[in-house]
Amino acid sequence: MEKLRRVLSGQDDEEQGLTAQVLDASSLSFNTRLKWFVICFVAGVFCSILGTGLLWLPNGIKLFAVFYTLGNLAALASTCFLMGPVKQLKKMFETTRLLATVVMLLCFVCTLCAALWWRKKGLALLFCILQFLSMTWYSLSYIPYARDAVLKCCSSLLS
Repeated sequence: MEKLRRVLSGQDDEEQGLTAQVLDASSLSFNTRLKWFVICFVAGVFCSILGTGLLWLPNGIKLFAVFYTLGNLAALASTCFLMGPVKQLKKMFETTRLLATVVMLLCFVCTLCAALWWRKKGLALLFCILQFLSMTWYSLSYIPYARDAVLKCCSSLLS
C-alpha cells in the first residue's frame, strides 16, 4: 500500500532535487489528493453525460461540445491530484504517448472551434468522436500491453 501511495503521490522518483523535496513537503496529503481526484473525475463524467443529454435539444450541439470537452478536460485534470501537475505533464508528453496527447489536445480545441466559431454541427460531432477515441488511446497507454491487445483485436476483426 505504501508503494502505491508513493507512486500516486509522485514520490516514486529516487533522484529528487531540493525543489522537488520542498514541494513534496508542502503538498496535499494522500487522502486529500484522493478526495479531490474523485471529485474532479466525477464532475468530469457528469459534465460529459450532461453534454450528451443536451445534444438532443434544439441547437444543443454547442452545449454538447462545450460540456463534453469540459468533462474530458476535468477527467484528465483529475489525475493531477494523484501525481501532481508537473509529473502529469511529463508523463503526458513522454514519447510513448506524445502523439496521443497532441491529437487529444487538438481534438479538444477543434471541437470547441467547430461548435462555437465555425458553426459546423457535423464537424463538431466528428471531433467529439475523435476526442473520445484519442482520449481512450491515451488512457490505454497507462496500461501495460493494452494498446497491443486492442490493435490485435481490431486486426483480427478486420481480417
